[in-house]
Amino acid sequence: MILHGYWRSGTAYRTRIALNLKGLAYEQRGVDLRQGEQRSAAYLALNPQGLVPALEVDDLVLTQSPAILEWLEETRPEPPLLPKGTADRARVRAMAALVGCDIHPLNNLRALKALRQDFAADQAATDAWAGRWIASGFAALETLVSHHGHGWAWGETPTLADCYLIPQIYSARRFHVALDAYPRLLAIEAAAEAHPAFIAAHPDRQPDAD
Repeated sequence: MILHGYWRSGTAYRTRIALNLKGLAYEQRGVDLRQGEQRSAAYLALNPQGLVPALEVDDLVLTQSPAILEWLEETRPEPPLLPKGTADRARVRAMAALVGCDIHPLNNLRALKALRQDFAADQAATDAWAGRWIASGFAALETLVSHHGHGWAWGETPTLADCYLIPQIYSARRFHVALDAYPRLLAIEAAAEAHPAFIAAHPDRQPDAD
């Protein structure tokens, strides 16, 4: 497996977590988004959308982290990142989508660059923009974890929801979002800080990190 990603990308981060939780070996190839490497002809041949991550497996190239994580769950089912019951699986997917669909797209690099370039937003304004969507999403996740979590977002072991949550907490800290109102999410962060799969996936530990 070859994972094309960027060390600080939340989508690449969540993919690394899932690969590590599954115990899968993979080579990393950095795509520096700041230098525009995602728009190179070589990378666009892999991923015409010009986004990270992209996962190469033999003759297969997979893009979009939700699709990659679902493919991993289907093809490498142990250890599982989704619970057994169909209703529970839907709830975990909903928690993941809360981050992946409703929080992350509004504070990713493309969105923030548009705020700066098209609307002259300064750093304080972009932090406030990101914080607005992170706070509303985290408030909902805090409630969901209170109903379903027992050490992790769902139950007693990591799931897809945690693969999405931990990178978003990392991003929240970059944008100086106050997190005291989310003690259950902070407890999950503490659990991740002691878990080998999450430790190895952390942006600071990646070969292309600053």
